[in-house]
Amino acid sequence: MASSRSYLEFILDQLSSLKGISYKAMMGEFIIYYQGKIVGGIYDDRFLVKPTKSAKLLMPEAALEIPYEGAKEMLLVDDVDDRDFLNKLLGSMVNELPAPARRKSAVIH
Repeated sequence: MASSRSYLEFILDQLSSLKGISYKAMMGEFIIYYQGKIVGGIYDDRFLVKPTKSAKLLMPEAALEIPYEGAKEMLLVDDVDDRDFLNKLLGSMVNELPAPARRKSAVIH
């Protein structure tokens, strides 16, 4: 089941006070970026984030869910209505995430 654009817009609105939020549509779902780093995504109208140390500390009871078959488990964010919590969550996670991979340029001979 693909995620709805209205749920994406709701989550983006909840995160609107953070500078550097972006997303990318991917096969009916949405990858969420913060400061160029992947923090999570919207899968089947669920907001899932990477299970960083700080995310686990802020959401100790969060369910681990698989976004799609073959993917690594992510944490389900239950309280998407609390803007302050979402901002704190992403703000605490961003420094624990790897920098975006640089794409290699095509070499033409």
